[in-house]
Amino acid sequence: MHIYNFEKLEVWQLSRQLVKKIYITTQYFPENEKYGLINQLRRASVSISSNIAEGIGRITNKERARFIEIAYSSLLEVLNQIILSNDLGFINEEELLSFRKDIDLLSNKLNAFHRKLLNS
Repeated sequence: MHIYNFEKLEVWQLSRQLVKKIYITTQYFPENEKYGLINQLRRASVSISSNIAEGIGRITNKERARFIEIAYSSLLEVLNQIILSNDLGFINEEELLSFRKDIDLLSNKLNAFHRKLLNS
């Protein structure tokens, strides 16, 4: 089976791990958040990996970098929603800290990848 270029990227692999963690965590949110915060968190987290994959399919590094910027913006959206989840008592401080570590790592990797694309 053919492995596509985006599948080899560490940033894409890390973003998949974040999606899985978001899905596992949000299954314990209140049922009345199904179409609210749960949906928003899941969609934003999926957007990160989707934009990485889509960007790699573009022709120029400038185009690829733009999709990495969009992925980064979605990552910040996830961070905001995770903070709100903590504020609302849906996740505890330990879970918040764990998510922040994952987000910090992915943020740093996305920024480095973005710089590499623009400098190539």
